[in-house]
Amino acid sequence: MTGEMTDGMTGAMTGGRPRTGAQEIRRVLRGHGRRIGWAALLALAGSALALAQPLVVKRVIEAAGEGAATGGPVGLLVALFLAQAAVQGVARYALARTGEGVVLGLRLDLIAQLLRLPMRTYDRHRTGDLIARTSADSTALRLLVSEGFTDAVTGTIGLVGVVALMVWLDWVLFLLVLAVIVVGSLAVASVLRGIERASLRAQQATGAMTAELERALGAIRTVRASRAEERETLRIGAEARTAYAQSVRVGTLDAVIAPAVMLTINGSFLLVLLIGGMRAADADGAGASTTAAVAELAAFLLYMLYLMAPVAALFQALSTMRQGLGALRRITEVLDLPREPEPRAARRAATPGDGTPVLDFQNVRFGYDPSRPVLRGVSFTVPRHGHVALIGSSGAGKSTIFALAERFYDPDAGRVLFEGGDVRTLDPAAHRARIGLVEQHAPVLYGTLRENLLYAAPDADPADLDRAIELAQLTEVVARSPHGLDTEAGERGMCLSGGERQRVALARSLLTHPALLLLDEPTAHLDAANEAALRRSIGRITDECALLVIAHRYSTIRAADAVVVLDAGRVTATGTHDELLASSEHYRRVSQQAGVGARR
Repeated sequence: MTGEMTDGMTGAMTGGRPRTGAQEIRRVLRGHGRRIGWAALLALAGSALALAQPLVVKRVIEAAGEGAATGGPVGLLVALFLAQAAVQGVARYALARTGEGVVLGLRLDLIAQLLRLPMRTYDRHRTGDLIARTSADSTALRLLVSEGFTDAVTGTIGLVGVVALMVWLDWVLFLLVLAVIVVGSLAVASVLRGIERASLRAQQATGAMTAELERALGAIRTVRASRAEERETLRIGAEARTAYAQSVRVGTLDAVIAPAVMLTINGSFLLVLLIGGMRAADADGAGASTTAAVAELAAFLLYMLYLMAPVAALFQALSTMRQGLGALRRITEVLDLPREPEPRAARRAATPGDGTPVLDFQNVRFGYDPSRPVLRGVSFTVPRHGHVALIGSSGAGKSTIFALAERFYDPDAGRVLFEGGDVRTLDPAAHRARIGLVEQHAPVLYGTLRENLLYAAPDADPADLDRAIELAQLTEVVARSPHGLDTEAGERGMCLSGGERQRVALARSLLTHPALLLLDEPTAHLDAANEAALRRSIGRITDECALLVIAHRYSTIRAADAVVVLDAGRVTATGTHDELLASSEHYRRVSQQAGVGARR
């Protein structure tokens, strides 16, 4: 499932042309060029200080052979060494900080993106896997940027300088070294490709594990009541074992690189030592200066030692980057997803009292899957300050109407007008600020009662808060809570009863002073006394805004000014309760199921 999801996301986002690893890395580094440039300059300065040292050593040896003083060159050598250590330390810090800044930027972008995706995207993808891309994948990406990128920059700069001086000292010996390194690189290249594939599979398995765990913890009471702990442990553990197996494969392949690098470097070092030594001996036999030949060989061998660090750093950087590319691709897949569409025109709000309905569905057709329509030509209006009830059997399309009114989705055909303006032309945030939504399961977020109540209107004044608490019949709940409004609601509001969660959601919506309040069976979790109190509150609420209520209970339906009857995605009848009892056979049948007709 995870693989299918990733393939689908990749195809949708790249138009069938996936980016290369280099393109992905350039993309995430965009905007950090200045910091990277300064860090690279520091690394270049450190490398220059290091590369000067073998030349000074060469001069020390030559001076000793000539019987000249060596104090000056030795002092310079010590100064170069200390300066190199200081400059390279600052360079690595600058690169590491830049890398962490890149990761932070990606995490912030990812968080902002995940909260602004179209609802259809959430419908198609597992929440746990999306969360894993922010946590586990971004952690893996940190290694790519802060370590792999740092090693790549410092290694490349050092390598270029060492190579230039080695060619200048003895190009023949350098060609021998290059030949050995090329052979070693070819062997490592195939290993790097395997690391990238295994790393991607490990990240996918980690995402699947997170999704399965989120699924189980989100319904932990059901899991316990069903005695399914062992089954869930096995299910989640299977994904954990898959991640383990792929991570072990990454470690196995990565373990091949270090010995290969060491064999390459040591082999080239021994080859240079052998051939260079033979050439120094030949120089003595030919009457050339042995001191000069030895000095040049010593300098070349020192550069060989200096070559080990950048070559090892580059190989390790390539390995780290290959391991992080899987995580990077999973992150950029999400960043490439289209966000919720922006408005195409300015809001056109109606003037209060001009007779324009607050909500107007005009021949609306919609399906979550286009081949399976949910709404089939739905038309109805909600007048300003009106109270309209939606009734129908399960699957008739009531909740879908709420989703379209909030513009969580756009209709496939027809129009949804809010205060006279097509919702597709309105700014989503401004539009939703005018609508209050109370879902049947009434989500309550982790935090205090106050934080939950102020969630939609964080700047509401205390008087408005007290009024919303009173209207939602929460006064007693707050009074008996140990810390009043600062009492913790618990994870997903588990410290509250179902009815209390619903009233918290109602008060939260009222604080925004909406023009339209959407209520999904507001009395479903209330006892008789609280239901009566809430009915009185609803009567007061209609003085301030319109109400559209999904109704199943007699009291909710009878309280409405008008009733819209839905059946299989179509409006079959509209009118008052009494009118529909007299004129609609379908309404009579539905009302009998709700116990309405019997209490007429």
